Amino acid sequence: MPQDTSKSMNFPNGQAVIAGDRARPLANYPHSRIVGGFVFVSGISSRNFDNTYEGVKELPDGGFQLDIKEQTKAVIRNIESILKSSGATLNNLVDLTVFLKDMNDYDGFNEVYNQFFDAKTGPCRTTVAVSELPSPKLLIEIKAIAIAP
Repeated sequence: MPQDTSKSMNFPNGQAVIAGDRARPLANYPHSRIVGGFVFVSGISSRNFDNTYEGVKELPDGGFQLDIKEQTKAVIRNIESILKSSGATLNNLVDLTVFLKDMNDYDGFNEVYNQFFDAKTGPCRTTVAVSELPSPKLLIEIKAIAIAP
């Protein structure tokens, strides 16, 4: 794993955080922004620092097999790492917006999600189906809001 070289920069719209040990954003935006007592986390996927994807098995014919459970676990771990760079933890989460490529993956997603969160202390959550995500290798992306520590 790469060394955490997180950078934090203050701007009029809050403190931008770029987590040095996470995959770089594909455009000009931070991994998270701290403002008004909250940490706003950009949409996060299962993409690794080296631009590979968790939950993707390359097939001999050039295609790939996707695993919603592995991708969900990786996304939550990536959010956890980004929150850490912002001084927070998963326990600080108050709201998640989950984007699923296919609602047939809802049960597999929930199975992993429920290993990390419970109804009493976990964040509020909205789950929606989308027609596409930034890569055909992605089944899930999550956007998060946490209380800043």
